[in-house]
Amino acid sequence: MHELLSAASADAYVDALRGTVDRVATRFRTTTQPFSGASREHLQVLVDAVDLDGPGCGTPAALREVDELFAQHAVWFHDPAYTAHLNCPVALPAVAAEAVLAAVNPSVDTYDQSTVGTLMERRLVAWTAGRVGFVAGGGVFTSGGTQSNLQALLVAREHALATRPGAVLADLVVLASASSHFSVQRSARLLGLAHDAVRLVPVDERGRMRPDALAIALRHVERDGRHPMAVVATAGTTDRGCVDPLAAVADVCDAADVWLHVDAAYGCGLLVSRTRRHLLDGVERARSVTVDFHKAFFQPVSSSALLVRHAADLRLVAHHHDYLNPAGEDEPNQVDVSLQTTRRFDALKLWATLRALGPDRLGEMVDATIDLTAAVHDVVDADPDLRLLSPTDLSTVLFRYQPSGLDDARADALVGRVRRVLFDSGRALVARTTLDGRPCLKLTLLNPATTVDDVRGVLDLVRQTAAALLEGEELLRQDEAVAR
Repeated sequence: MHELLSAASADAYVDALRGTVDRVATRFRTTTQPFSGASREHLQVLVDAVDLDGPGCGTPAALREVDELFAQHAVWFHDPAYTAHLNCPVALPAVAAEAVLAAVNPSVDTYDQSTVGTLMERRLVAWTAGRVGFVAGGGVFTSGGTQSNLQALLVAREHALATRPGAVLADLVVLASASSHFSVQRSARLLGLAHDAVRLVPVDERGRMRPDALAIALRHVERDGRHPMAVVATAGTTDRGCVDPLAAVADVCDAADVWLHVDAAYGCGLLVSRTRRHLLDGVERARSVTVDFHKAFFQPVSSSALLVRHAADLRLVAHHHDYLNPAGEDEPNQVDVSLQTTRRFDALKLWATLRALGPDRLGEMVDATIDLTAAVHDVVDADPDLRLLSPTDLSTVLFRYQPSGLDDARADALVGRVRRVLFDSGRALVARTTLDGRPCLKLTLLNPATTVDDVRGVLDLVRQTAAALLEGEELLRQDEAVAR
């Protein structure tokens, strides 16, 4: 059975990985834009042409196909012209560790399936909890911020039902701002809460939760005979990259005795920053915190965690089964505190990265992305053709192409078209969103190796594309006028 990785196939394993690594390295050396620009129709033809029911073609041929079909047309987050979503280039030691965990294939649900892996994950959870300020905290690695938020609200639900006399599921309310992640609303649905369980708290001009408005919203919950289950604050809003005033929000939550969850999926890199850690002041007063290492710690997807101030809180949703983790067993089974059963040892990547680079170096890399963003804000603000729309605490740039004389409606219409033209060309990837009811373009700068000149190049492409689209509109109007 040389198809399976074992002592007998170790040499074949070396050959397979050596060839794969060589091909991927060649892609890194030769790729000159973040996407090939191939159309969806062409890619669909390539995918459909593969006969998945046919006889196997052998490992070498299959891996060459992976390179030609996938890698050739992948989106490359390391390219400086990739500025779209919350995707980061990955740390080299993390990539190497990924190869180790894929080959060994541990599952960290029970100790007898992972042994030292369980202990390493717990150590990393304790390390991160310490960075947050949870002295006696606990936690577990998850698939991402959405799962972490879901589990946090599940624990908060159980806590509310156990501690609020007369509370029933239909009466529970979650308070979050309009800038919070959509997973808050989705989690409420999954948890069986009422259709109106999520109430949105007003925000300030930067999209941050207003503590005074939160206090009023909590009073309204009580007036309505409902029970506040949790408040969700955000440390790094998806669009603006802003951090809610956590200490002031915590004051309100403490006064009302309400569970505070902080979604720091985006802003968790501040935990290792030596210049901006103060932006998270107050996070230590939360009951639970979401962190995404695959956003701010340069880890391959997936690598995330849910942290709790009191380790015992995760036991509120523990389940025991005789074949897996019988009650009373004296083994550190992580399935006791996880929503997942089978679970990858994703903590190994972060372990290797911390040991190779150290947290201070990671913090410098996080700071570099925020410094870059500040410089790009200045570039956009000084450009007569571009409008900077909002400040940020992290690494987002919200802007529009709108030179003097171009009305809002025409500028609105350009946003999606500019993004699509750039994506279809593969030369630069930017995102779009809506701010205060108007569409805008968004850059998310998570690559510490990107320079201001690199981003100037992307902005030049935006400007050239928008100008060409407007010129095309004008020519079309002239042609229609002549035809009439």
